[in-house]
Amino acid sequence: MSKKHKPEQTRSKLHPRSKHRERYDFDKLIEVAPSLNPFVAKNKYGDLSVDFFNPKAVKSLNAALLKLYYNIEYWNIPEQYLCPPIPGRVDYIHYIADLLEDSSYNSSIKGLDIGTGANCIYPLLGNKIYGWQFIASDIDETAVSFAKDIVTKNSLENHIAIKFQSNSAKKLEGILNPNEQITFTMCNPPFHASEEDAKKAARRKLRNLKGKQQELKLNFGGQHNELWCKGGEARFIKDLIFESKHFGEQCLWFTTLVSKASNLKSIYKHLKTVSAKAIKTIDMGQGQKTSRIVAWTFQDLT
Repeated sequence: MSKKHKPEQTRSKLHPRSKHRERYDFDKLIEVAPSLNPFVAKNKYGDLSVDFFNPKAVKSLNAALLKLYYNIEYWNIPEQYLCPPIPGRVDYIHYIADLLEDSSYNSSIKGLDIGTGANCIYPLLGNKIYGWQFIASDIDETAVSFAKDIVTKNSLENHIAIKFQSNSAKKLEGILNPNEQITFTMCNPPFHASEEDAKKAARRKLRNLKGKQQELKLNFGGQHNELWCKGGEARFIKDLIFESKHFGEQCLWFTTLVSKASNLKSIYKHLKTVSAKAIKTIDMGQGQKTSRIVAWTFQDLT
């Protein structure tokens, strides 16, 4: 087997504290979650794996990972809702922990996950890894219902509060109470500007999979509000930046994932316009994909 075709044994781009830097141990995963077993088979390299284009396989793998590594006993999402890759979501949590440590912040920590989805993944991981408290919001009532169910069945009601955002144009207003203090916000904005953009991206992915013939699927599923919004990622983050100015005294760090590097120039321009006192960009790497976190604050850190 040539070196360039050999699968990586480690995911060296993941955060140093990540539990997912090595290849998945499917024997251990199946031991804690036997329902994963039917989806596991040897790939062309002779390694155990799952079909990552099978939504049921990915969902079962996620549930097993959450149970084995984070003691999350129950996790379930409805069909066609976003099924997030766990290693990348864990990295966002670790990098926020680094950001708070660099800020010499050592008080009790409470985060807001904007657009938590039916999966509620960031609050679950943040609580289990670091013991953080969370508010988790979403504009989709089905997502809110499933997130609440996950929280309740894992006995985390005293640590994670799920809130329905009735105004889809707002990210913070209507979720944060007056004078309520939080430590950080986080979000994974909808990437695409329209449904057609999302479908075109899915078609490109499928065309790049040689010998893979199947119907059009959006990677890992996803509802419209999870995958696209008017103006896409750039507009979503712009709106968040200008709204964050009004909550600057209630939150230490505002953060967001930025998938598209070309959006950074306008993001920095908007942050200058609202007079952010400090801005940080944190690079993240997962496999062949590179992403980053942009964080800003209106508070003095000294």
